[in-house]
Amino acid sequence: MGKNRNLILGAVAAILAALVYVQFRTWQHFDWETFWSRTGQVHKLNIIYALGFSYLAYVMRAYRWMIFLRPVRRDASFMGLLASTFIGFTGLALLGRPGELIRPYLIARKENLPFSSQLGVWAIERIFDLGAFALLLLVAIFLAVGPRKLTYYGTIREGGFVLAGLVVILAVAAQVIAAKGNAVAAWVEREFSHLGSNLGQRIAFRIREFRSGLNTIHGASSLIQLIVVSAVMWYTIGLAFQQVTHSYGVQELQMPISKVIVLMGSSVVGSLIQLPGVGGGPQLATIATLEHVFDVPHELAASCGILLWLVAFVSVIPLGLLLAHKERLSLRRLSRESQQEDADEARNLEFPKLPRS
Repeated sequence: MGKNRNLILGAVAAILAALVYVQFRTWQHFDWETFWSRTGQVHKLNIIYALGFSYLAYVMRAYRWMIFLRPVRRDASFMGLLASTFIGFTGLALLGRPGELIRPYLIARKENLPFSSQLGVWAIERIFDLGAFALLLLVAIFLAVGPRKLTYYGTIREGGFVLAGLVVILAVAAQVIAAKGNAVAAWVEREFSHLGSNLGQRIAFRIREFRSGLNTIHGASSLIQLIVVSAVMWYTIGLAFQQVTHSYGVQELQMPISKVIVLMGSSVVGSLIQLPGVGGGPQLATIATLEHVFDVPHELAASCGILLWLVAFVSVIPLGLLLAHKERLSLRRLSRESQQEDADEARNLEFPKLPRS
């Protein structure tokens, strides 16, 4: 387990090093004086609005999780979920991928629920995130005028088609697992049983875990609420991005919300590549997009990209650390405990095995 994690971190470090090198080669004549001047001249009120929208998005995340919990915990504490949300995203910001499981682990512990059930909710949440953002992005690409004026509009449009196809595939897969999850898990268990390390059983466990998350969507009303909350949440994040770009008061960054959503797409993709406590992916991807897609000068693109990252990913840390201190929680210990419990549940295969046909 430790060796695999080190290999993954090494690969990510190599990718980041390559990205940094590419950026360095293109910024050999980078003007640091202009960079600091641009950064220091931002309108502070816009940044305050951006932080407000960013925090509001976290509130919406907590509310969406409360909707997921209604079938099993109708009396779940919203304030408890909100605290777990801020602490969980703080762990993710500071620890990177090792901190991802802190939020579902905390919620499971506070609400006295099986950790596996909240991992299922966490997986379903990802699908709603992707679907909601894809909806906004597709509207921006195909219906709004702004993105059509971009030089790389053709490439962006093709990316929109790919994203739409991915969302459809995930939606169909979710439907199949919701209807035939146990049968799919049993088939996987049977077909992969000859492979080592109980691979078939572990995959089957994840399928059943995912299906348990789907059970939290209790009827059409719940589904509609989750879709609406997810879409509004991502639009709110878009408003936070827009406030940051507008804070510079320059023509290149006076973007309509449709262009801002396209810019968000690069940050979302970049967030897949990051190191614990360092990040790297979102900043580099956003800066590159600002520079090459939106024709923003080097120094201005770097300043805006870093500020966007601080508002969208880092701003959660002060409140998250305060809440963790108030509850006497250690983020590193929570990370270790959550990963250990996840490994223990997968090893013990708590879901009952189905008889083989």
